[in-house]
Amino acid sequence: QVQLVESGGGLVQAGGSLRLSCAASGRTFSSYGMGWFRQAPGKEREFVAAISWDAVSTGYIDSVKGRFAISRDNVKKTVYLQMNNLKPEDTAVYYCAARPSWAAMNLEKNYEYWGQGTQVTVSS
Repeated sequence: QVQLVESGGGLVQAGGSLRLSCAASGRTFSSYGMGWFRQAPGKEREFVAAISWDAVSTGYIDSVKGRFAISRDNVKKTVYLQMNNLKPEDTAVYYCAARPSWAAMNLEKNYEYWGQGTQVTVSS
């Protein structure tokens, strides 16, 4: 079992940066692929970024490519989302999630464990 706790959200002006962190508990963290999802008000939750268990593979939604970077530290049991050049449309609750290493990274249904979310608000 994996428990996930996000942090690092907040209010930032457009063009600014934030780094989200997701701290995991459980001995099997390094065997899980990890992902970040977000849900804006009135919208469905959507995939943002993901990383394989060994950090070899990453994936991003088109709207954040070149601006966001996902990384992980298996020793610290933490996954990060560095968000640069933030835009008002990035405003959402951001969720960290864990999936089995073999599962496709961009499908929400593949993620077994979820954090409680952290709010990111980008002002124009």
